Amino acid sequence: MAPSPALRSVTLGGRELPLISPARVYLCGITPYDVTHLGHAATFVWADAATSIMRLAGVEVVVCRNVTDIDDVLTRAAAERDRPYDEFAVTQEYLFEQDMLALRVRRPTHAPRARRYVDRVIQLAFALLESGHGYHRDGQVYFRGYPSIPGGAPARGDEHGELTPGPERAEPYDVAVWRTSGPDDPAWPSPWGPGRPGWHAECAAIAVSVLGASVDLVAGGADLAFPHHAYQAAIVEAATGVRPFARARLAVGTVRIGGEKMAKSTGNLVLVGDLLRDHSPAAIRLLLLDRDWRQAWDYRPEDLDAAAGRLERLYSAGGRKTEPRSAADAARSTLLRELDVPGALDIAEEAGGEAARLVLRTLSLA
Repeated sequence: MAPSPALRSVTLGGRELPLISPARVYLCGITPYDVTHLGHAATFVWADAATSIMRLAGVEVVVCRNVTDIDDVLTRAAAERDRPYDEFAVTQEYLFEQDMLALRVRRPTHAPRARRYVDRVIQLAFALLESGHGYHRDGQVYFRGYPSIPGGAPARGDEHGELTPGPERAEPYDVAVWRTSGPDDPAWPSPWGPGRPGWHAECAAIAVSVLGASVDLVAGGADLAFPHHAYQAAIVEAATGVRPFARARLAVGTVRIGGEKMAKSTGNLVLVGDLLRDHSPAAIRLLLLDRDWRQAWDYRPEDLDAAAGRLERLYSAGGRKTEPRSAADAARSTLLRELDVPGALDIAEEAGGEAARLVLRTLSLA
C-alpha cells in the first residue's frame, strides 16, 4: 500500500523534514587507502538504511557518495607500497565495494571521484575570490573560515592537517581551497600555479556539481561533523549564497573498542572481511542498526551472536500469517520518526506478519 501524502516526511534531530522527489543525499565516501573496518561499515550501512526509510515515505532518493582519491593520506599510503596513487586508489575502492556489496549496501546513484572534479574546485576558488570569501597567497587559495565557522574551531584540529596553522593564511580558521604541490604530490595546472584541491573544497565542489547548491541530507560519520562537514557547508554557502547547504544531517555514532575509537592509528580494527567469514551479512547489518544512530558504542564479539538470535526471531515473526494492519503502520511510522530502528524491530518481533516483513525489507535484512 502506497503511503499517504501525510507520510512523505521523516523526523531527524527533532525536526520534521518534508520530502519531495527527488530527495538529494550527499554521503561522504571513503579515502581509498586501506581496508574496510566496522567503523566504516556503520556509516555506510546507516546511510543505506536512512535512504531506504526515506523511500518508504514514498519519494525517490538520489545518493551521491564521493571517493576522495586526492588526499595526502592516500598519497603516502601508495608511496609506502611503491604504487601510483591513482592505481592504488582504484584497487582499494574495489575492495571497499566488495565489502559494501556483501553487506547489502545499495550502489549510490552517483560515485564521483575527486580527480574528475579538479576543474570544479578551481571554479569554486574563483567564486570565493570574487565574492570576497577567499584570498590568494603564494600559489594557494584560502577560504575565510571566520565568521562562518564557530570560534575555537582551530583548536580541535583534524587528521588531514587542514587546520594546522601556516604562515600563508590570514587567520587560523582559514582552510586551503587550492594548495601548492610538492615534488611528490599529485598536481594539476591552475591560474595560481600547479597544485591540488583541499579536502573540504573537494566535497564542496562535488556536491554542488552533482546535486546543486542545496541538499536534503548530508550523511557521514560523527567524526566528520567538524571540521569537514562544517567547512563543506560554509564553502558552498559562501560561493553560492544559498542557505542552508543541508536541510538535515545524519552523523553516525563512532564505533569503539574498550572506549577507544576504532581507527587504523590505534590498531584496534575489526575488519568487515574477517567478520563475514563467520557471520551472515544480515547479522552484521542488524548489529550496526539495532541502536540509536547518533550514539557512539563499543563493539563486543558476543553482540554479533545476540544480533543473529534476534534476526532468527524476526524471520520467525515474519512467517506468521495474521497480525493487525495497525502494526505495520506503527512500524512504518516508527522508522520515519528519528530513524528509530530499535523501536521498529521491537514492533516487528512482537506483532510479526506484515509488520515484520516490512521492517526486514526496508532494512535489507531479508
